[in-house]
Amino acid sequence: MIQNILSGIKAYTGAFSLISKLKLWKYFAIPILISVLTATIVGFTAYGLSDNIGVFLAKIWIWDWGKETITTITSFIGGIFVLVIGLILYKHIILALSAPFMSPVSEKIEIHFNGKLNHNHRKTSFQEQLWRAIRINFRNLGKELLITLPILLLKFIPVVNIFSTVLLFLIQSYYAGFGNMDYTLERHLDYKESINFVGNNKGVSIGNGIVFMLCLLIPVVGIIIVLPLSVTAASVKTVALLNKQNERTVF
Repeated sequence: MIQNILSGIKAYTGAFSLISKLKLWKYFAIPILISVLTATIVGFTAYGLSDNIGVFLAKIWIWDWGKETITTITSFIGGIFVLVIGLILYKHIILALSAPFMSPVSEKIEIHFNGKLNHNHRKTSFQEQLWRAIRINFRNLGKELLITLPILLLKFIPVVNIFSTVLLFLIQSYYAGFGNMDYTLERHLDYKESINFVGNNKGVSIGNGIVFMLCLLIPVVGIIIVLPLSVTAASVKTVALLNKQNERTVF
């Protein structure tokens, strides 16, 4: 698993130069705009809701003594809660809406490495690519929320909350990498096959998503470069994995 995670991270090496070499920057214009607008909306919404959630949670403490301290703590926890949920929503929104624009990027990268598209290449329209991405990300959103919400409750437990933070980061990373890999998988595999493929390559997905999530920690610049870098890296790695799978099938 660790080796696969490192492999997913290593795929980012040379991503910028590959984008420039294949002249892919023009394909990222609209996805970058989607990313900036989504981040702005989610960010302002999260900022406005964090205090409200903190006050709501503080009402659980019915005693007067320590009320101010509890309110401060719950406001902090509320902020983390909203931030985590906001990141999840932001991630799946941009991954879904960017699909029709990222598919050509993945396709050009595949042609660059293979010389041509795989013979199993599935031709899909703009609408089909968008619908598949919405379907995949809606499915992933539901699963991620079901896993994330219980883990957020661990934030109330000292020491344990440190491990829960790491676990939350890895879960977010996995589903981010999942979305990035599917831009390539949609040409080769159907819905269920893609889910199984990523499930069998969890480490690669997590590795790709780790850098994706770290990019978002960079103020302003992060939401601009996150898609170009992560999609390019995921496409390079996914094409290599599909090539290996096809070789095993042949032999």
